[in-house]
Amino acid sequence: MMMNTTLEQLRSLRLAGMATGLQEQLTQTSMTAMSFEERLALLVDREVHWRCDKRQARLLKAAHLKYPQACIEDVDTRGGRGLDRSAVMSLALGNWVQGGHSVLITGLTGSGKTWLACALAQYACRRGHTALYQRVPRLGEELRVRHGSGTFGKWLLALAKTDVLVLDDWGMAGIDAQTRSDLLEMIDDRAGNKATIITSQLPIEHWHTWIGDATIADAILDRVLHKNHRFNLTGETLRKSAILNAQAA
Repeated sequence: MMMNTTLEQLRSLRLAGMATGLQEQLTQTSMTAMSFEERLALLVDREVHWRCDKRQARLLKAAHLKYPQACIEDVDTRGGRGLDRSAVMSLALGNWVQGGHSVLITGLTGSGKTWLACALAQYACRRGHTALYQRVPRLGEELRVRHGSGTFGKWLLALAKTDVLVLDDWGMAGIDAQTRSDLLEMIDDRAGNKATIITSQLPIEHWHTWIGDATIADAILDRVLHKNHRFNLTGETLRKSAILNAQAA
């Protein structure tokens, strides 16, 4: 009865990890050989890990990644892809998020650009950073809705505080003057402070032309290219490989 009361009190104090750990200890006879200090240390450690796992799950859900299951540990670095595992791991484990760096991923359709971007953002979430995924072709419509509802300013402030912003399919479709201006505001708020990942089929040297307005293009690219890491993915489309493997199976 006393233990049931203790478990309820732990849960009421929002110490769910410790409560679960205590329940597990009660079923393990080997625990009787441990000292009080050792068992308490295990319970505290369980609570810490439980809170970390809960925070990671919350960050990943809020990120809305296209491929939330993408992990840098699973990066495909087969020959011909133009992707070096050591370069990816060095970036992921480095301070690119804290330093507000840009990661520019280019390559043909199906080369794995979005997957790599999501893997980097997912790992950032695992390290406690906030992230958000946005497809650029849909961004214009979303921005128009936010302007119309009067929520654009609030959304822009929230975006400026997001540690990692993924802009997927950059340059795939044309953008109008309002979207171009809004894009500059988004990039300017993040320059040098928050990290941005951009994926594009369009080579970087053509981005200026895609943006359209020379003045705004200069401003956007100056900020994006200031501190950047680049990956140019090559080789056969991974979608085709997946289809062939499925047919072979």
